[in-house]
Amino acid sequence: MFWELVREHLGKITGILAGLLLGFLYLTFGFFDTLVIFVFILVGFYFGRKFDNRENLLDVLDRILPGKYTRH
Repeated sequence: MFWELVREHLGKITGILAGLLLGFLYLTFGFFDTLVIFVFILVGFYFGRKFDNRENLLDVLDRILPGKYTRH
């Protein structure tokens, strides 16, 4: 049961762990506080959810930053 849950939400779990790691790195160097960890976790969760839903990440980035990732 645990491994099924992990397989179904692998992108979200990976995104959260990546955000958490980046947050701890910034905190280690003393520039940010725990709010940064929260932001990284949210961003990681957002992109992980898009990955789990099999959405094209370039299309998602194009919606966030129009014109930057458009394929010509």
